[in-house]
Amino acid sequence: MDFNVKKLACDAGVFFTRAVQFTEEKLGQAEKTELDPHLENLITRADGTRNWTEKILRQTEVLLQPNPSARIEEFIYDKLDKKLPSKVTNAELLGQYMLEAANEFGPETPYGSTLITVGEYQKRLGGAEREFLHTSAATFLTPLRNFLEGDWRTIAKEKRLLENRRLDLDICKARLKKAKQAEAKAALLSEEVDKAELELRVAQTEFDRQAEVTRLLLEGISSTHLNHLRCLHDFAEAQATYYAQCHHYVQDLQRELNRCANAVAPTVPSAAVCPNPVSSAFLSGPSSPGATVTAQTQPPVTGTRKAKVLYDYDAHDASELSLLADELITVHTVPGMDPDWLIGARGNEKGKVPVTYLELLS
Repeated sequence: MDFNVKKLACDAGVFFTRAVQFTEEKLGQAEKTELDPHLENLITRADGTRNWTEKILRQTEVLLQPNPSARIEEFIYDKLDKKLPSKVTNAELLGQYMLEAANEFGPETPYGSTLITVGEYQKRLGGAEREFLHTSAATFLTPLRNFLEGDWRTIAKEKRLLENRRLDLDICKARLKKAKQAEAKAALLSEEVDKAELELRVAQTEFDRQAEVTRLLLEGISSTHLNHLRCLHDFAEAQATYYAQCHHYVQDLQRELNRCANAVAPTVPSAAVCPNPVSSAFLSGPSSPGATVTAQTQPPVTGTRKAKVLYDYDAHDASELSLLADELITVHTVPGMDPDWLIGARGNEKGKVPVTYLELLS
């Protein structure tokens, strides 16, 4: 390998000179050029953005994946630019174990059929969790990482270059000051002073140019904040959807278990039996977004009323009515009906609909 010894020696000399200048500034033995107050504020704001973005990113990773080993594995796959193999969530694994246990104990037995019901809902909960993790990673974690690994690295590089230009400028100022002092004592010729003044003008020009480049980059932090603000909204929306789905699934599970318990003789403990397994149509039905409005927040239905559908809903059996978000339907109740359900009508179609998916209109 061919080394340029002269260039290496020159670079080493520049580095040493800057180190000396920096040390003397810290010890108060040399003057330091102060940056423009506006530029100083931009640097402080950028440093704070980087610091808090790192903390928020790391803690969000802990929230979404509490297992340190799994986080390290994800980090390694990301650095190797490889796709992490898809893994089942803990809830999905629990649901699978319940289904396998039901097959061994007998799907027709009360315990086996209840295991099937609960197991299928656990798998749905796990699927909702996996979707939440995927959405959060794409809409929140990735933009934060892109800022730290992209924009911030560029900013940090230009900041270091600005600091080097400032040190070079102060070195030239000190050199010119010494040259003028020596000239006054007739120790140096005027050519040395002229040379020092030229070097100072060049250093000042380079410093000013680098300060402008750095300032323009730092002013882009405002755009970064706006982008992170949108990402934060997306993350909060993903959380709301996920928790609403979980709430919806658990409520459906409770209703299913209560329906099974009410179908058996009163002498049999209701918590341990479910005479019929969940229908295949119900188990294979697509997931529905959870509702944020509960039955307790809705006004009581008296007579026939209009209602706006808040979320898509797929009927689980022939007694229910499928819904499309934002459509208007007519609803009413019947004596003795579960308060969490209403009878909905759309043209000639009619069936039960969950109250949590509706906004009753006056």
